[in-house]
Amino acid sequence: MTQRQPYDAFLATVLRVEPLSQHFTRITFGGSELEHFGTDGFDQRIKLLLPLADGSFPELGLFDEPRPEMHDWYRRWRELPDAARNAIRTYTVRAVRPAEAEIDVDFVLHGTEGPASAWAQQASAGDRLIVIGPDSRAAGPAGGIEWNPGAARRVLLAGDETAAPAICSILEALPSDFTGEAIIEVPAPGDALPVAHPSGVTVRWLGRGDTAHGTLLEPTIREWGARRGTAAAATTTTTTRGAEPETIGQEDVLWEVPEEVSGEEYAWLAGEAGVVTRLRRHLVRDLNIDRKAVAFMGYWKIGRAEG
Repeated sequence: MTQRQPYDAFLATVLRVEPLSQHFTRITFGGSELEHFGTDGFDQRIKLLLPLADGSFPELGLFDEPRPEMHDWYRRWRELPDAARNAIRTYTVRAVRPAEAEIDVDFVLHGTEGPASAWAQQASAGDRLIVIGPDSRAAGPAGGIEWNPGAARRVLLAGDETAAPAICSILEALPSDFTGEAIIEVPAPGDALPVAHPSGVTVRWLGRGDTAHGTLLEPTIREWGARRGTAAAATTTTTTRGAEPETIGQEDVLWEVPEEVSGEEYAWLAGEAGVVTRLRRHLVRDLNIDRKAVAFMGYWKIGRAEG
């Protein structure tokens, strides 16, 4: 019997392309093995291995038996000549339908500078890529989910368009007793997407227009902090401070998530690294929110090619 890796490779074919707004499009992928694609929802991360210009993929041993571990195939990929190395990007699963062997991934369209955006703009039924994601047949957890509010039921979710699919997925999975706010900055007002959420959670979409990332998100979070008031801050009896987290890997993207949250409130921040770092600093230093109750993830960094 084949031993599956917690994060395994799935050959996926485009079934449908659905424009959602000016800057968002949803691509539905199918494939016989996707009936085994496993996820608990929330902000489940996956890797998309985009094809080379001719539609092919480099030989990485992804479908060998036994299945290679991630560090093995990734090492092979890193060792490829530049011309033979396909692009790999990280995304969030928007929806999974095992019975139909389908998954949805929402793409942000921002021109052809990034390989994933360029691919998504031209994608049509029958195109293929490789998805690296959780396999329900594997033993043990796959990981890739950072949403972890613990006992907290008062939440703040904030991010830019790259975090919008994760925030929407989280909102749709929240139990009805959650309260709080979700604040999402997107390229244009028309990029606001319909999303189900608990009645106690307010969802705000901020159309950025031609201004810089964070121009609307940062002051809106400060307004949220002012409305939160000193009473909430007074209930935080233990605030964990300390040095800013170290950058990780070669991407120099900041990422820090608490392992355990014991308080009543929880914040989840994702998007451009500089913006979410400033937001996190405001929550912890200015609003006195426990650092261990704030998850923040730099999905991308200004000046570095993405998506």
